[in-house]
Amino acid sequence: MRERQKLDASLSGVRSLESELADALGLLELAEADSDAAMTRESEQLIGALRSRAEQLRLASMLSGEADANDTYLDIHAGAGGTESQDWAEMLERMYMRWAERKGFKLQLIEESAGEGAGIKSATLLVKGENAYGWLKTEAGVHRLVRISPFDANARRHTSFASVTVFPVIDQTIEIDIPDKDLRVDTYRSSGAGGQHVNKTDSAVRFTHLPTGIVVSCQTERSQHQNRAICRDMLRSRLYEIELEKKQAETAAHIGQKTDIGWGHQIRSYVLQPYQLVKDLRTGVESRAPQDVLDGNLDPFMAAALAHAIGGKPREAVPDLG
Repeated sequence: MRERQKLDASLSGVRSLESELADALGLLELAEADSDAAMTRESEQLIGALRSRAEQLRLASMLSGEADANDTYLDIHAGAGGTESQDWAEMLERMYMRWAERKGFKLQLIEESAGEGAGIKSATLLVKGENAYGWLKTEAGVHRLVRISPFDANARRHTSFASVTVFPVIDQTIEIDIPDKDLRVDTYRSSGAGGQHVNKTDSAVRFTHLPTGIVVSCQTERSQHQNRAICRDMLRSRLYEIELEKKQAETAAHIGQKTDIGWGHQIRSYVLQPYQLVKDLRTGVESRAPQDVLDGNLDPFMAAALAHAIGGKPREAVPDLG
């Protein structure tokens, strides 16, 4: 039923676009015949709006992967560099939260490890919304920041790195067996502000999957049982993502394409000093308004990355779909 509803929505969107375009072109012909400048401007504005809608439908058609429609987990980890990188990791966390707000998606903070003095060492977000994984999967990789450090008394320029990993939430119809012998389970006290809200029991849970070395943790729920259930779901999703990456790698090798998959690949640079520029290193898409990007305007980068991933060439200018 979900697949049928999605197809119905796609078809109705295209049919509506065709109908409105025919009306707008008819209005334009009438305006030109009557030499009505005001009506001509109105019809041209209508056609421009329809072009933007058509671009959105084109991008939506790219989100046809097996798990693209699913909710998603998003992991952020600070790189080496102490406070600098930890502050950058927190800036990325805020950027993705703002992007999700622009999309009308729901957010849940699954785990967050505070930095030493400022920022965060790591965080895991659960993003819920239509095609959440399809959009955010384009953000997986290493993000680089260049700026004058607010933590450097000598106001020197610093470069910081943080890693982003994205993996889809999978439903119960997908069977992934995780034997207990493959798991190491650690419990610990949840971190917090203290006072009356301090957690005095070992409710936080960390799973380590021994065959792969994958580590997931959750401390958002007060019950250890609930945190265990969330950790198991996250681990299933991570293992599923590994299988998807293997399939993508096999496909890329088969068709002779080189595809960067997973961590360890720098995908985007955010330069705040000595000039202002955000540049995606995969597609060449740029923005000279880094603060706008850090406020969540990521759709132009995501759209170009989707087109690049399916073999298309990113357009010179992708409209803000926020």
